[in-house]
Amino acid sequence: MPGVISGTLFAFITSFDDVATALSLAGTEPRNVSLEMRAGVREPNRPTTRAAATLLVVLRVVPLLALEYLRRRNEWLRGVRA
Repeated sequence: MPGVISGTLFAFITSFDDVATALSLAGTEPRNVSLEMRAGVREPNRPTTRAAATLLVVLRVVPLLALEYLRRRNEWLRGVRA
């Protein structure tokens, strides 16, 4: 669990660099997720931004939970106590 927490914190901190890069390289073409989410902060009634944020969180958390479940199941099958 400490590894998951530190990984989440590290990913959150490094994601700020993505927004700065996207803002400096942005043109008039379609915008990426970072710019859309930043625009959603200024316009809070945009459900697209909330849906994208939820999807990004789910796509990161579900595999981690599945791996943790499989790790614990494997230890239990081998008879190792946590």
